[in-house]
Amino acid sequence: MFQLTGVLDDCFCDVESIDIFNNFKIYPRIKKLTERDYFRYYKVNLKRPCPFWADDGHCAIKDCHVEPCPEVKLTDSIIQTNLFVLDLIWDFTLLKEAFADWARHDDAQDHFCELDDETSPDAEYVDLLLNPERFTGYKGPSAWRVWNSIYEENCFKPRSVYRPLNPLVPSRGMLCLIPFLSLCLEKRVFYRLISGLHSSINIHLCADYLLDEGWSRSVWGPNIQEFRRRFDTAETKGEGIRRLKNLYFLYLIELRALYKVAPYFERAFINLYTGNAQEDGDTKNLLLQIFNELRAFPMHFDEKSMFAGHKLEAKTLKEEFRLHFKNISRIMDCVGCSKCRLWGKLQTQGLGTALKILFSEKEIKNLPEHSPSKGFQLTRQEIVALLNGFCRLSTSIHQLHNFRLLLKDSR
Repeated sequence: MFQLTGVLDDCFCDVESIDIFNNFKIYPRIKKLTERDYFRYYKVNLKRPCPFWADDGHCAIKDCHVEPCPEVKLTDSIIQTNLFVLDLIWDFTLLKEAFADWARHDDAQDHFCELDDETSPDAEYVDLLLNPERFTGYKGPSAWRVWNSIYEENCFKPRSVYRPLNPLVPSRGMLCLIPFLSLCLEKRVFYRLISGLHSSINIHLCADYLLDEGWSRSVWGPNIQEFRRRFDTAETKGEGIRRLKNLYFLYLIELRALYKVAPYFERAFINLYTGNAQEDGDTKNLLLQIFNELRAFPMHFDEKSMFAGHKLEAKTLKEEFRLHFKNISRIMDCVGCSKCRLWGKLQTQGLGTALKILFSEKEIKNLPEHSPSKGFQLTRQEIVALLNGFCRLSTSIHQLHNFRLLLKDSR
């Protein structure tokens, strides 16, 4: 069916090493972490209108619907501290002044995503465990329009390369590979990040597919035929392998970001606060265990190779990189399926947070050990998106192993 092996482009890591590391070391821990109270609740505005074209209307399929979490069910501490992760034993007045001070110093240039307004009456808490990412039946022109806009208008790519409206239709093979390699590293990386995110989402949909919609309950499970259609070498004229390798590349990028941001969370006063001291301590210990595993991984992506040229050119390219990605985060408001929009926004914000981390190396190195930093901070929403987004990538790689077994049994 496909031979997904070997070294990835633009880095020195191979597929087999990532499989072993992820499936045995990371996946069990990150899955457990995202089931903790701190990480299962995500505040999001799913009612923002599409800013780019007339709204197609929301999907009427019942499985597209998102069940919000009534705030009365949340602990007061989650609601009262939804913007920041810090549990500081300070006078409340000083803490309130500190928050205002941080907001004044928060550089808008650091944001790679269009951030939701958490004070908006339309922003609601969603229990991610009760709204899993899966194939709901949402497809067709509305879905293609979103991905077409992402690839055609917001991805760096050679202008001579035509990508059809339906991203699942293979491009023109090696004709697009040669000019693609002529792109600079930064633009290749951007395209591969978006392609990797698309591949990861497609794997989730194939792994948790709506197989039967009965009167009493729906049946979900892996759909081998759908997986073949999206990734089989013959079905995609060789594009499937490239798409999957881009998933692994994205995994390395977000893994590197977690490795880089570890010092931020390792400071003693940082607490993943929910109001339950035992729960909070256990959650942080689990996160620190994951950081320890990341340190043992020998083949990290070297982000220093990016934006390493002439200062003015590198600054311009970095800004272009940021604006393209921020635009993609806005396109997620055009997704018609509410559940798909939820997970699209979360995973896009997770990747945007990873990029923010990778481009904030100096600020992270200069973090004060015993007090908050004005130069770098993460909101609760960014932290939840970062870890859940990485969990989605980890899950995709784990699911690839399951599909290999299913394909082998189906021969």
